[in-house]
Amino acid sequence: MPVFRELTRSKSLKLGTYIGEFATPGIGKILGAAGCDFAFVDMEHSGFSFETARSAIGHLHDSGVATVLRPPSQASHHLARACDIGAQGIIPPMLSTAEQARNCVSSINYPPKGSRGCALGIAHDDFRQAPVFDALRLANGKTSFVALIETEEGVQNSDEIASVEGVDCLWIGHLDLSLSLGIPGQFENQRFLDAVGVVMDSATRHGKSIGRLVGSTDEGERLFRDGCDFICYLGDVWLFQRALREAFEEIRSRSSDKG
Repeated sequence: MPVFRELTRSKSLKLGTYIGEFATPGIGKILGAAGCDFAFVDMEHSGFSFETARSAIGHLHDSGVATVLRPPSQASHHLARACDIGAQGIIPPMLSTAEQARNCVSSINYPPKGSRGCALGIAHDDFRQAPVFDALRLANGKTSFVALIETEEGVQNSDEIASVEGVDCLWIGHLDLSLSLGIPGQFENQRFLDAVGVVMDSATRHGKSIGRLVGSTDEGERLFRDGCDFICYLGDVWLFQRALREAFEEIRSRSSDKG
């Protein structure tokens, strides 16, 4: 089974997409057949329950797709439960300080690395039994923390966040970041570009992977050249709508030409 943490260990290109609506039994095979390396599964904005997320993650892993899950909050019980259902990478919202990062890393790791409550032989273990010491070591070894930088404070603290032991990847939450900077949706604004540059530099300085959602293939190519190695191309709803809209517009245009 692919493991998200293993993907963070190189700066090679990793391609994935966002799942916030279509947690169907076939989603793993659909994305696997399309060549997805990873899927960003969202609980913050989707309304997915932990039960729904667990099912989707299981289908994705069975099809060779690594996962990073955004739980509803940074609360310790949300982070620990995200791990228990089998999420390989944990990316809680609105991470702004190194202290928050350290608390999150502790919540997703078993002692001695952290404070996560112990439950073995369940979904995150693929329901396999193992000696306790081995199970704890394996769980800590495959659980990855991704720091979602989407506030101005997070940008200012990104170097310290990137230096925290257990942070494997920085992720730029571009839309919320633009809101935090007071320039909603202005992704070509120099303030936004400067903020992105700060986060990118922090990731590079500490040898960490960096990811971002993109809206086009051109944007994905450009960001990879700039240093992003996790490229999350759109998401289920937007891909479906875009494909339908473009097809409908083309059919209507061709039909009117013949009218």
